[in-house]
Amino acid sequence: MKSFRKLKVAPAFCLACLALPPALAADVRPPNVIVILADDLGNADVGYHGSDIKTPNIDKLAMEGVRLESFHGMPVCTPSRAALMTGRYPMRYGLQTLVIFPNHTYGLPTDEKTLPQALKSAGYQTSMVGKWHLGHADRKFWPQNRGFDHFYGNLVGEVDYFTKTRGGIVDWQRDGKFAQEKTYYLTLIGDEAVREIDAQDKSKPFFLYFASLAPHAPYQARREDEARYSGSIKDPTRLTYAAMITSIDDQVGRIVSALDRRGLRENTLIVFASDNGGPRSAVVASGAHSKEERTESGVLQESLPASNGNLRGGKGSLYEGGVRVPAFFNWPARLKPAVVNEPVHMVDVMPTVLALAGVQPQAGDKPLDGKDLWPTLAEGKPTPHEDILVNVEAFRGAIIKGNWKLMKLALLPGKTELFDLAADPGEKTDIAAQHPEVVQDLSDRLVAYAEQQKPSEWLKAQPDYLGAQGKTVLDPDFDIDDGGTPHLKTVLPKH
Repeated sequence: MKSFRKLKVAPAFCLACLALPPALAADVRPPNVIVILADDLGNADVGYHGSDIKTPNIDKLAMEGVRLESFHGMPVCTPSRAALMTGRYPMRYGLQTLVIFPNHTYGLPTDEKTLPQALKSAGYQTSMVGKWHLGHADRKFWPQNRGFDHFYGNLVGEVDYFTKTRGGIVDWQRDGKFAQEKTYYLTLIGDEAVREIDAQDKSKPFFLYFASLAPHAPYQARREDEARYSGSIKDPTRLTYAAMITSIDDQVGRIVSALDRRGLRENTLIVFASDNGGPRSAVVASGAHSKEERTESGVLQESLPASNGNLRGGKGSLYEGGVRVPAFFNWPARLKPAVVNEPVHMVDVMPTVLALAGVQPQAGDKPLDGKDLWPTLAEGKPTPHEDILVNVEAFRGAIIKGNWKLMKLALLPGKTELFDLAADPGEKTDIAAQHPEVVQDLSDRLVAYAEQQKPSEWLKAQPDYLGAQGKTVLDPDFDIDDGGTPHLKTVLPKH
């Protein structure tokens, strides 16, 4: 059996600033923490956002928790997972551009401390089920070498939901041992999550990372889940997509039931989010790179199923549809139901969790960009950020400060846009010309971040065909307004 292993600005937050939130007494046991990450979930595709897709378990947690309605992930999978695991902007370690492909050999740098590594220092039991996508070519990048006691899932991006293969290669393992299991992906990771909760030593807190592949392409669901939408959703791809999301919701319900059964629910913090927005371009919806492969996966431009509501753009884009995602924190013992519209970011999850866990800084810890959200979550305080870097790359970037959002495209002829997200969350009207002083301030901030970025590992990994072969360059013909992302094309020499 083959396996993927054989494929060959000043920091905004310092870990030393972390402290146990004042709302928690010194003798209170640190919470269990479960992070549930959906993949490519459209902002409008949950019940509590008005969708026709059935998500009763997610809705209940959201409505009884703190809903973050301006929570920002990253444009695509790998950077978002890196931000979650490190509390640092991915541009600081070269993961700011696109995703790790099966033929890539790089991963999340091993000198970056991860959330589970930090939690283990506080006595947490750590486990992960689902999609990793932070390095596969070398075991040093694998989850069990990045702080997880236990890992069950896939290393690369997408796989077939039933065979767990991609390109004929099995990408499914339990603690480093590959195996082919043909039960539906979500059922398997749901079963494993319940087993992990049942096996926890109650005398110690635990961290469970439930990283769903769904509803990422290929669009595949169990027939019984599709049958729940028979007659109500006509488009076949949308029906399958809805069934995949409802299957996620089923697993969320199973997780909550397992916590209840063991008496762990009151002292368990559940964090839910999507990594990025729903795809509105077939080019970024799947890891399939040819039209034939995308057709086989059901990823066609004319039938993309995700909805980001009134938000502009989608996965791969720096517009809100690409990065503003459904998110909430739910902790029955400590958080009252609330809605927070303050802008926050995926990098904030790690420092918030570490503060709650009472994790103390250690020598050599790198400064975090994320901030402790506890005052915002529990007391309704404003966002702790002066500004939020949405992302910065060699060819584009976006930054948020208060209600203002600046977008810059560096590919010639270039473009600078400014939006007031409070008045115009759909980013329909560029008001850069009316506010030159705001443009200058945010541009200066964005450039300051850009000057700190490390070279993109993705761009470095692309072949550079000089001389007789021509060379690979960024394609300037992509349409950012369509929610796309710059891609490479090979420019061959003239004969």
